[in-house]
Amino acid sequence: MAQHQSAKKRIRQDAKKRLANRYYKKTARTAIKKLREMTDGAEAKKFLPKVVSMIDRLAKRNACTRSRPPTSKVA
Repeated sequence: MAQHQSAKKRIRQDAKKRLANRYYKKTARTAIKKLREMTDGAEAKKFLPKVVSMIDRLAKRNACTRSRPPTSKVA
């Protein structure tokens, strides 16, 4: 258990960040699945930039590895 005030604060901050990152990761994963299941090409083309943006934001906030965005955009 943390003894110093700064260490306790860091634990609180990490918990908040972890919760937010889980939300963003789950949202992006769901959007990717939804995009892959789409059968209408026009609708998928309209939705693709949103999904790419989500993936890029995940990488920017270090919620996923740097190698994931290029891989996910191609697949």
